[in-house]
Amino acid sequence: MCLILVGWQVHPDYPLVVAANRDEFHARPTAAADFWPDAPDILGGRDLQAGGTWLGATRRGRFAAVTNVREPGAPPGLRSRGELTSTFLRSSLSPIDYAEALVAADYAGYNLLLGDGQTLVYASNRGIASRELEPGIYGLSNHRLDTPWPKLLKAREQFAQALETLPGEDAFFSLLADRRVEADEDLPNTGVPLVWERRLSAVFVQSANYGTRASTLLLRDRAGTVLLHEKSFAADGSEFQSSRISTAV
Repeated sequence: MCLILVGWQVHPDYPLVVAANRDEFHARPTAAADFWPDAPDILGGRDLQAGGTWLGATRRGRFAAVTNVREPGAPPGLRSRGELTSTFLRSSLSPIDYAEALVAADYAGYNLLLGDGQTLVYASNRGIASRELEPGIYGLSNHRLDTPWPKLLKAREQFAQALETLPGEDAFFSLLADRRVEADEDLPNTGVPLVWERRLSAVFVQSANYGTRASTLLLRDRAGTVLLHEKSFAADGSEFQSSRISTAV
């Protein structure tokens, strides 16, 4: 996943609001968001290659999401980053205890958000100490939390405006669907070729082999009920599937 926007304890009715795009190779097999047959407490999409998830929640109020760190040429990790989230969702450890117990060297570069309904924690294995987040609006892409990449700044501002429209959902999916690329002079230098810096500067990434596979809105209300709405996209950018599921059912 390459873009996560989070509103933590800033909305009176929804203490956790998450809008996210998962960017991945189109050839990687994936299951759409649903409750997992082997772990029926977990709600989320699933990577069918390694078995983990990029974003998920539980009936008990736990939440987890992960992005990679863009490091061209870096070796793969010993373990899949999707395991970081799925293992947390299955566990009973507090977010901070779980984050600090990880063997960070087993994984390629990651950014991790972990919540249990009481706290929200940010963790990374790129020289940053795990920390509990104060109430606020946060953005995460493929570098550190709130790194001021143009697409993150733009999306975070639109996310703040979309919070005012809840319980409406359209504004969130509209911002996640933005395919505009940034001007060359505004692009970050992350070590990929310029043509890819351009493509990846869009909130919604589209190319034949790699791009935005899913857009997700997650809402957790004051009672602890989670609503997860996920839209899935083909390589041409067309939507082909939508799942809207609540833990109340």
